[in-house]
Amino acid sequence: MFKNLKIVELASVLAGPLTGTFFAELGAKVIKIENKLTNGDVTRTWKLPTESKERSISAYYCAANFSKESLLLNITDILDYKILIDHIKDADIVITNYKPSTSRKLKLGYDDLKQYNPSLIYAELTGFGDDQSRPAFDVVLQAETGFMFMNGEPNRNPVKMPVALIDILAAHHLKEAILCAIINKLNTGKGKHIKVSLYESALASLANQATNWLMEEHIPQPMGTQHPNIAPYGDMYITRDGKLLVLAIGSDKQFENLCSLLRIEFDEFGTNAQRVSKREALNSKISECIVQKTSRHWVSNLELRNIPYGIVKNMREVFEDRNAKKMLLHEIIEGFETVRVKTALV
Repeated sequence: MFKNLKIVELASVLAGPLTGTFFAELGAKVIKIENKLTNGDVTRTWKLPTESKERSISAYYCAANFSKESLLLNITDILDYKILIDHIKDADIVITNYKPSTSRKLKLGYDDLKQYNPSLIYAELTGFGDDQSRPAFDVVLQAETGFMFMNGEPNRNPVKMPVALIDILAAHHLKEAILCAIINKLNTGKGKHIKVSLYESALASLANQATNWLMEEHIPQPMGTQHPNIAPYGDMYITRDGKLLVLAIGSDKQFENLCSLLRIEFDEFGTNAQRVSKREALNSKISECIVQKTSRHWVSNLELRNIPYGIVKNMREVFEDRNAKKMLLHEIIEGFETVRVKTALV
């Protein structure tokens, strides 16, 4: 789809590189500029204890860098800066996650680069916005935007998501902004300076938890996997073979089907409001039923009745599924076999 698109990626860690990878998967030529003075993107060194110390890349690095041409440059060097500018002259898009002050210092801001390429789409990713130079890492944003406060179990310390959720959300927002800018360029021939911050991406992704506060002044509390507005939704039950089964009942009809399967009374819990208010009693009844049969039994019977369910899986179990295997992308990077999960349906 984007085989004629050239992107210069002046971004490191996760959000910016994930955005570049999305376009690379769709055929774009992505030139990843890495800092020669630090031996490249910092995530090259973010290794598990079991990873080879001699290898120039890490599994983390591979997650966000697919099908890119990596170029090590010292942008403060005149000759290296010229090499970069030569790439920018015929690029369609630049992706950057420098602090605004650093962009100005390195002469890599939008005003600096558009003189070489007036139709350039300049996609700028920041932490807290262009008026703040505060360092921003995912866990900081999860803390500052309410995600950590409402995540975890009741009466326990706040918990962060075990993936860099805010970076991933920001990458999706940046992709959307770039796609809008591409459409605008097709219509007008003009480039654009677009800005996305991790902070605003996080706030925009609070969805119903934000409106629960904004409209009802309800501060979401840690509920584990449970949902404040729906039950049973995210509630977990142990099967006879020790698996954790999660239900996601979104309608009265689905609950009626569940009651029929489990042979429990429907009337007492007939509406979602009743189920939310009597969640503990409801879960006690469901638990008594689920523990009597194996996960295989429940999987087949829940699917038969179109009841939303899930089995809690570890990473090995996740990628044993043939549908998950279809999502894998393999590539040799710097002499090493790498694999990651794709972001685009191609």
